[in-house]
Amino acid sequence: MRWEGQRLDAEDGTLLPGMPSARGLLRSVQVPEFPGVTLHEVLARSALNEVPADSRMPFRYTINPYRGCLHQCVYCFSRSTHEWLDLDSGRDFDTQIVVKTNLVQVLRRELARPSWRREHVALGTNTDPYQRAEGRYRLMPGVIRALADSGTPLSVLTKGTLARRDVPLLAEVARDVPVGFGVSLAIWDDDLHASLEPGVPSPRARLDLVRAVTDAGLPCGVFLAPVLPGLTDRLADLDAALAAVAAAGATGVTVVPLHLRPGAREWFSAWLAREHPALVPRYRQLYRGGAYVPADYRSWLTERVGPLLRRHGLDRHASAQARAGQPPLGVPGDGEAAFPAGSLAPAGEVRPVQRGRRRAAPPPEGVPGQLSLL
Repeated sequence: MRWEGQRLDAEDGTLLPGMPSARGLLRSVQVPEFPGVTLHEVLARSALNEVPADSRMPFRYTINPYRGCLHQCVYCFSRSTHEWLDLDSGRDFDTQIVVKTNLVQVLRRELARPSWRREHVALGTNTDPYQRAEGRYRLMPGVIRALADSGTPLSVLTKGTLARRDVPLLAEVARDVPVGFGVSLAIWDDDLHASLEPGVPSPRARLDLVRAVTDAGLPCGVFLAPVLPGLTDRLADLDAALAAVAAAGATGVTVVPLHLRPGAREWFSAWLAREHPALVPRYRQLYRGGAYVPADYRSWLTERVGPLLRRHGLDRHASAQARAGQPPLGVPGDGEAAFPAGSLAPAGEVRPVQRGRRRAAPPPEGVPGQLSLL
């Protein structure tokens, strides 16, 4: 969604496109805790983003408190959205962060409209709502409370362990509205993690988040995402990952192969050529048809994951879903990589869980993009 459509001054035809004008932009600041990063504090005109009617996403509305992301994941599929702000999808995405400072007030106004039908709202579909900037601005507690007070179901997908701060609040509001929670993690090698997602908390810290969520009585699915061909799809890697996820008490697993949309494709290509040049020909072949891996790779990955799910006791969720006529755990197909299969509810459906709580489907899951080797 282009930023111009959310600015307070959107109707002023004299303004340049891209970043907000002085009337929409409160200030741009650099703070010691985020060296090299500029935080653009803005006044947003809207909080709820409506998903296009023809989308296959299992939700109709999203909220994005931030644009750009301090996680700095090389592979992030949302990188190209920064170009709509006249910023680049590479370094700018990592360091030029837009903060919607009035988000909670605007959201409460929108939720109070008679036309609002209390449809599921997903958080974490574009950039992470629990990236490090949230520790400074604390927007999420107000967002969660506003949604719950209006009777609106919500779900969160995050890599940010800062979410532990709000687990008690989420558990509280889950008594009144459906709440879903998902944690994304897939890279277990410390060096690869530091190279590909330098701003993301460690996998071990994210497993601790899974434990904290389930200990609070909430369902917590894990997105094993993205699986990187030739880097994290070895049998030993997948086995170790699923063993750790099962031990953390996750209530479901969704395996998502890497997809490379424009913006992420160029940024990831440069990284791959620099760090793993021997894999460049394989990636050219795999992604020759576009952003998604071909069907034969998805089938291969599904066959590889299936026995591991059974080994670690994660297939019981798939069996329960099969009896209920719901999609099984496994690997989403083309166009499905951004929303879950597995124990998280499909197509926005809400299903009962223990103690009267209910859960709804969280979504998943990032030099300017001039170099493309793939």
